[in-house]
Amino acid sequence: MKVHVEKIASLSGHRDCVYTLEGTDKPNIFFSAGGDGMVVKWDLTTPDIGKLVVTVPKSIYAICHVARYNHLVVGQNFEGIHIIDLESNKEIKSLKTENTSIFDLQFFEDKLLVAFGNGLISVLDYNSLETKFKVKLSEKSARCISINKACGEFAVGYSDNYIRVFDLKDFKLKYEFLAHENSVFTVKYSSDSKFLFSGSRDARLKKWDVFNGYSLENSVVAHMYAINNLSLSPDFSHFVTCSMDKTIKLWNEEEMKLLKVIDKARHAGHGTSVNKLLWTSYENQLISCSDDKMLAVWKIEFRES
Repeated sequence: MKVHVEKIASLSGHRDCVYTLEGTDKPNIFFSAGGDGMVVKWDLTTPDIGKLVVTVPKSIYAICHVARYNHLVVGQNFEGIHIIDLESNKEIKSLKTENTSIFDLQFFEDKLLVAFGNGLISVLDYNSLETKFKVKLSEKSARCISINKACGEFAVGYSDNYIRVFDLKDFKLKYEFLAHENSVFTVKYSSDSKFLFSGSRDARLKKWDVFNGYSLENSVVAHMYAINNLSLSPDFSHFVTCSMDKTIKLWNEEEMKLLKVIDKARHAGHGTSVNKLLWTSYENQLISCSDDKMLAVWKIEFRES
């Protein structure tokens, strides 16, 4: 099986680094946000036309689409959380939070999980925005969150090089382990919930066995520099990673075997750090965003050799 990659669109409009992407319940619709404080809505059926949703005064590292209410949650660094109604494009509520960066936002059963730059993890009631639980187990940043509904757990990657796993019901700490030699920038549970993937500033990609106490299953030096993000394919058989080394790499999920490198020289890829990836089920298209202020849309095809 050979992997064919084609760049089908370059999306411009952001005035600063683009840090984050967020999909929706409609495979062709997604959002981007970044250092310019702009949140932009895109449609893959007409990818060259972006629609400004909202602009905030500070940079944005995290956004979260809540399909149940058709809301978009925006994490404004050093200011707090804004909830945007996507029917009216109006802010319907906001919450002043910690005076620090917001690195990740995840929604689960009317709760909002928030990872802060000061190491705090907060669980908010989504409707009231009241704090239900908060814990600070590190002075270093909480960088990323992944939810495992099957196991009733969520994993958090920290800049103290640890991964900590919490119970989704009572939020108690269940596991805590030194995962990498540098900051953990991305964590993602596998489709079958049996494994947790992690990527780090140490450029290593690791696979942890969930049902064996998060023991290390596999580890590879995946990039030259920091791994910023990981996204699973729609059929869950593959995943992609992106890095500060300007590349996107495509892997077989089960074996963690490298299948393709997407870069500037061979594919007209990004010229600076690639920050986030979103692999959609709309014609198997992959979206990437970068410090170069651009988004790219890639068509991924698997062909018989």
